Amino acid sequence: MTFQCPSCGKGGFKDDVAVARHMSQPRSGCSTWLQDLICSRSESDMDDEPVSTNTMDDGPHTIPDIETGGFGDWDEMFGGSSKVIDSYPDCARSYGRGYTFLDVFNSDENSRHCATNPYYPFSGQKDWEVGSWLLRSGLSMGKIDSFLSLDMIKTLPLSFHSAKELRGRAEMLPSGPRWMSQVVPTAHPTKSPVVLYWRDPLDCISGLLNHPAFHDHLDFTPRRVYSTAQRLCRVYSEWMTSDDAWNMQSALPRGATLLGTILSSDKTNISTMTGDRVAHPLLISLANIGMSTRLKSSSNAFVLTALLPVPKFIYKKKRMQGVLEDRLIHECLDIVLHPLKLAAREGVMLSDPVGHTTTLSQLDIARSKADPNDIEIFFREAQKFRLNGVNAPFWMDWVLSDPSHFLTPEFLHLIHREFYDHDAKWLICAVGDTEIDFRFSVLQAVTGFRHFHGGISKLKQVTGRTQCDIQRSIVAVSADAIPSAVMTASPVIDDILLARISTALDHFHANKDAIIEGGFRRGQRGGVIENWYIPKLELMQSIVPSIRNTGVPLQWTADTTEHAHITEIKSPARSSNNNNYDPQICRHLDRADKCRRFDLAMSLLDNVPDSGQQDPDDDEKDENVDFDVDDDRDIPADLLTTMKHPGHSRPITNYFGIAKVLQHREVGTVPVPVRSFVVERTVFHLTYDPSIRNISVDDAAIKFGLPDLRPAIADFLRREATHGRDHIHTIGGARRAGPTASLPFDKLQVWFKLRVQDTDFHDASIIRPAQTLNCAPPSDPWTCGRYDTVIINNEARYLWPEDGLRGHTIGQIRLIMRAVGKSGTNWSWKDHFLVYVHRFDIVPQSSGADDREPSTQLHLLKRAKRSNGTWVGNVIPVTQLRAPVNLVPRFGASADNRLTPYNSMEHASQFWLNRYWDKNVYFPLSM
Repeated sequence: MTFQCPSCGKGGFKDDVAVARHMSQPRSGCSTWLQDLICSRSESDMDDEPVSTNTMDDGPHTIPDIETGGFGDWDEMFGGSSKVIDSYPDCARSYGRGYTFLDVFNSDENSRHCATNPYYPFSGQKDWEVGSWLLRSGLSMGKIDSFLSLDMIKTLPLSFHSAKELRGRAEMLPSGPRWMSQVVPTAHPTKSPVVLYWRDPLDCISGLLNHPAFHDHLDFTPRRVYSTAQRLCRVYSEWMTSDDAWNMQSALPRGATLLGTILSSDKTNISTMTGDRVAHPLLISLANIGMSTRLKSSSNAFVLTALLPVPKFIYKKKRMQGVLEDRLIHECLDIVLHPLKLAAREGVMLSDPVGHTTTLSQLDIARSKADPNDIEIFFREAQKFRLNGVNAPFWMDWVLSDPSHFLTPEFLHLIHREFYDHDAKWLICAVGDTEIDFRFSVLQAVTGFRHFHGGISKLKQVTGRTQCDIQRSIVAVSADAIPSAVMTASPVIDDILLARISTALDHFHANKDAIIEGGFRRGQRGGVIENWYIPKLELMQSIVPSIRNTGVPLQWTADTTEHAHITEIKSPARSSNNNNYDPQICRHLDRADKCRRFDLAMSLLDNVPDSGQQDPDDDEKDENVDFDVDDDRDIPADLLTTMKHPGHSRPITNYFGIAKVLQHREVGTVPVPVRSFVVERTVFHLTYDPSIRNISVDDAAIKFGLPDLRPAIADFLRREATHGRDHIHTIGGARRAGPTASLPFDKLQVWFKLRVQDTDFHDASIIRPAQTLNCAPPSDPWTCGRYDTVIINNEARYLWPEDGLRGHTIGQIRLIMRAVGKSGTNWSWKDHFLVYVHRFDIVPQSSGADDREPSTQLHLLKRAKRSNGTWVGNVIPVTQLRAPVNLVPRFGASADNRLTPYNSMEHASQFWLNRYWDKNVYFPLSM
């Protein structure tokens, strides 16, 4: 018999005591379940709109599952926080059985041949594998013919013998949404006919909705999420948690399913270095697909639905050419999106993967005063309302559409670009380009992140990734203005955070005059600009309303669609004859789509993994990034498990999954101690072979510059013997053992690197990429050694990241070791890993109760010292480490010119605790 929580409905408890313990968790909403019932009953009596209420436990209760990267139950280890959810009732009904992906696939005209040969029009699986590889290889027709003409290849029983024959067979494969084209007439002449290539967007959406890969990642229920049972603080994340989703659903008939259409369009260059060949793709996706899935480039969640024309109008005024181009784009969008508008008005039956089926009034005024066909006069009238001269916007007859809502803030161009074009430039002017470049250049490099050896003031071709890397350190480096982008980058934003974002923007506007008075806002020629005509800055005021209307801005980032330009436009264009690109791109994409669909169908029919090729890695290795290239070489192939992560083109290693497998292996089948192990929300991984296999304690003390290593180990052993293995060790206190203290071992094994992986702050089911902690002795060029800094737990009752810095301290790892015990000696810690760490203390501030420096809102740290001036350090278990943290030296008015990237951490006297380095650290350090 099992017991169930009366509040959240969670079951599986062995007795009522376990239920009581679950309900009494400090941050759980279950402890107030009776009050919640009373509140919800009262609210339901007052509210005309019925809602379905439940609670969602979002606390970090879970351990990763090796197959899915998801999590199981860790209720015994963590106290979780419960979110209260009001779900919209009676929506997303299914109306009988629809059609699955295979149903659509088998409806093809050639399906009758598949009864005897599933791989028709190919002769079999091996024939298809060769053909599929050639079709996706990027080889030209001539090179494919050359390959097929090889004597060895001729001996293979292939069903095709030329590139033309191979493509002919590919054209016979079942098709997805079909491409169409039409000539669009224009009122003004163009240099060439305007041709629109497009696919029915309803078919594209149906394909996404019906795709088996998204089966477990679709969300059809609008909801209002609150952080507490009292419903005082609203929480926004996915689109379905926004006001727009709720309001749109309320405008639909009962049982209707709301699908959120995402459209992304931006011109992209096809030609490289020379020429002006440009394509204008229109990509479509579904907001119902989970954000973490949709943002993965490998998920192919964005589909090309149209190639909009890029005409060259013949008109004497260049500005009017732009107006004509804008009008044409809206006209083409109206053509392409017409099926979606009809579906929005009348509804349409679609099947899921398992087969369950203000501005307009201003335009009216402009039209009343000027003929839209007289574009110059009409444009002047439209400009009075700050409109661009388009007389018939494509969305004007699209129900439930409002440009102030559906035009969402976009991270890459609004947030990051505004920062680099303006905020960063002001700071460079304020600090001085030479000074700020030097400060960036002497920061200690962090493995996996870019280091700016030459500074930031003269960077060229700055990407969004580079802008993010500058943002990580610029506040601490300049000790000045604070970019607000880090708060809007959160995957979960509540009302409290919205208030902080608004306050940050208000604070900027209240003090922005100081930027002009200091002469820091300058033009390209160096002249001071004395106005604030910055469109991106003006758009900042729309961020908070947009979050309430459509969810967090992170889900609308253009990073994914920018990458799709490569796979959907640039790669197909490279296989063309460099003439008349659009139809060739369409044919290429049609073949590629047929191959993907055929691969998927065969994998479903044969119940085997998809044999399709992975897209090539488009990311070039940045020479300024210190990659840890050999971190997985020691992991056996049967243990190595990887997964995709948004923003990372390469799969990341799932150390949680590895640790779980090792935990359940039989004794004697894996080396002991295991090198991958989990503590709370963190997993640690050490290579099987240590960097130093055998070194004496005294030699290690000399090599790593730790004169008190022997007494520190002795004190650790004494504490462990007194308090037991579960004791949480602190860093500090009087050194009790002497320099010649006796130890139960003579030798150590030493590691120079430690891999640390944790989970997302807001969603414990998301595993983040592992980070490398370096702990290497002095060598060239690291003449002082390379030692990274971490968050360390020093009180058992506090958890990271839930409790922030409470019960935690900052330390610098100086030695990673494992004792090699004397034969015959029984020592309980012989199978565990230890670290020697130096402690940092927070410098108290005269103003503010949280000890943050007022202008930067950062903690200021200094090294803890003993009475004799030596740094305070102790030996603790590796399991007390929690997360890497970034420290930036406090440079003062002018940085010491003797500093280098290799000595700045050892010679600086004070440091900024840089919470802006990573948003997963920003939130706990902001508590």
